Amino acid sequence: MITCYLRYVVDPYQLAEFEHYGRLWIALVEKFGGTHHGYFMPSEGHNNIALAMFSFPSMAAYEDYRARSFEDPDCLAAIAYATEKRFIVSYERSFFRPVFGDGKAAKG
Repeated sequence: MITCYLRYVVDPYQLAEFEHYGRLWIALVEKFGGTHHGYFMPSEGHNNIALAMFSFPSMAAYEDYRARSFEDPDCLAAIAYATEKRFIVSYERSFFRPVFGDGKAAKG
């Protein structure tokens, strides 16, 4: 299993727009076989940092999702929405291998 961690710098005056965008992607990741762990909006502290995490069974499954997402009309519409509204200032993408309570790491 591989988990994608996204750290966003967002426009704090457009949090509602970013939250709408996040809700779109939760369904889209799941449409392509991933498990979305949610978007995490600013609450206390920084007002312009948001996070998202989602998992796929393997890096190959993630790469397949990425390739297919660039051809999917719903994904392209979500990307166009973000481009038009400009609520994402920047983002970082990292990948992690989860470790569970049974002492074993997930394979990915």
